[in-house]
This record gives sequence, structure tokens and C-alpha cells, in this order.
Amino acid sequence: MNYEILSKASCRRLALALVAALSFGALLAPPLAAQVPARFYWKTLSGANAVPLIINSMSGNTNPYDPAHLVTPGADIEATLAIAGYGRTFTLFGRGALVAVLLPMGRISGDVTAAGQTLSQTARGFGDPTFELDVNLIGPPAQKSLVDVLRYEPGFSLDLIVDLAVPIGEYDDSRSLNLGQNRWYGRVGAPIVWQLGAWVPGRRTTLEFLPAVWLFGKNDDFVGQTLETDPLFQLDAHLTRDFTQHLWGSLDGSWYQGGAASLDGVDGEKLDNLAFGLTLGYQINDNLGLTVGYKSTVADSAPADLQMDGFMISLVSGWHPIIEGASRLKGE
Repeated sequence: MNYEILSKASCRRLALALVAALSFGALLAPPLAAQVPARFYWKTLSGANAVPLIINSMSGNTNPYDPAHLVTPGADIEATLAIAGYGRTFTLFGRGALVAVLLPMGRISGDVTAAGQTLSQTARGFGDPTFELDVNLIGPPAQKSLVDVLRYEPGFSLDLIVDLAVPIGEYDDSRSLNLGQNRWYGRVGAPIVWQLGAWVPGRRTTLEFLPAVWLFGKNDDFVGQTLETDPLFQLDAHLTRDFTQHLWGSLDGSWYQGGAASLDGVDGEKLDNLAFGLTLGYQINDNLGLTVGYKSTVADSAPADLQMDGFMISLVSGWHPIIEGASRLKGE
């Protein structure tokens, strides 16, 4: 493509379109009740790159590092979680695709009261790295040129995602609280992006859904017991809206159903919980995006209910060699 035919304004629109899809997504996977942020599955130019830094502060009655959300009644668990990763877009059979890797790290501590006694546990270090593959099935074709980026509108888009966590994180079989989970786990999902109205920066509105099923292997050394978990269905939903060309917001919701755990063959209760949250995203510059969010479970007063809330702050840098080159040629 001849960069000289692009106006200065066009280069800026291209950069904004690219980074909006990369930076606002935040590349977030399992932590904080496995909530994937709004606008994560927007598509951009093939060959684009993103590096996220995500900080979470969480509390509740379950280990936020574990997407199975095994509830411990009466527990008071707090965690600080940082996630570093890398994502790259590409074209697969003519469709837009993304591959990403995420490495969680941080610390977790908790108090559990039972039979009048309080037990405390603490863990720190690295969690299980997670790999994700996302391929678009329905929607606009892959963006292979700068013109494709300018013309992109999601319309109604449907993807297929596959996540896999590798059990190599920090794990102590004498503790129930760990960063690593000592078992394979992952999910299969179908992200949906539904464009509402005109696709004009400053006025973009989307309704987004992510139905997914989490699958869990067996942990044969969970404090001396065997832990098994049924499949967990999760539905995330987002209503997003631009406030300005650089600022947007989202109303977020999640539903968790299933995922009953058993210890040495003794079955526990399955989840049936709701959570709601808010997200704000801001485009700092052509290569850097910021998101801030809060999420909390609701109607969670029963001892066996999932109780979890947390704040998330993320900085994501996105870039593409073609757009960087076009900007330099135009004096950007």
C-alpha cells in the first residue's frame, strides 16, 4: 500500500482504530471470576501486537485465581493479582484471529473459621499461564490492509475461542489456597459482538455476549484429597457506549451455573450466581489504552453462595509496524 495517499487525519484514524481494538480489550482471562472485559473481541489489522499489564485487587469466599470458584463458607480471602501477557492478531482461512498468552502473579491470603477456630493461609508467586486462540466465524473478513481497518464495522460477529491453562504455577499440597491449581483446565466459548447504530468514533454502541463452558481436570492432591469439578457454564454480557472519541463505558454482567465440586467423591453444591460491574476505558494516546473496572456478586448472602468483588486497572500497549510506518511518513 502507498502510504503517501493517506492523509494525516487518515493515519490518525487508522491508529485509533487499531489501538481501540487492542488496548481496550485488555487481554484479560481467568482472574476476577473469569470476566473478559468489554470490547475484547473487536477485530483489527492482522499482524497487530499488544502487551498488557493488569492489576486486580479482590476479596471474597473463593480463590480468585481458580475459575472453578470453589466456595469456602465463612472464608475471608483477599488477593492482589498482576497479569502480564502478549497478544497477536493474524489471518486464519481468511478470518480474523488472535493468539494470546497470559501469566498471572501476585499473592493471596485468607482466614477460614470452623468449629470456633480460625485458620490462616498465605501464598505468593506465579500462577498457571493461560493460552487463548480466538477465530472469527461470522462477521467481516480479516483486515489485511489499512483500507480494511477504515472500513471495519462488526455488524453481527460470532467467534470461537479455546483457552487452556497449563498447571505449572506455584502449588503447595498442604494448603487449599494456591496460585497454581495443580490441574489442567480451560474453556470453549462463542463471543458475540452486535453493533447498535452507526460505527462512528464517539458514538459507537455495542451489545456483547460471551457464553462459555469451563472444563476441569482432576486435582489428585488437594490437601490430601481428590478434587473434581463438573463443567461450569458462564455467560458474560456487556452494553458498551462511546462517550467521546477517546472515552467509553460499559455495563457488565455475569451468570455462573453448575461447576459442582466433589472431594473424595463427596459432592458439593453447584453455583447459580450473578455478578454485575462497571468499566471505563480511555485512549491515552495512539498506542496506549487504560481501563478501570469494578465487579461484584449480588444476592450472595447464603453461606454457600459465591461472594466476590474486585477492582481492575489495566494498561495495554498496542502497535502494528504498518501503521507505525504510515504515521512516521506523515509526520505523526
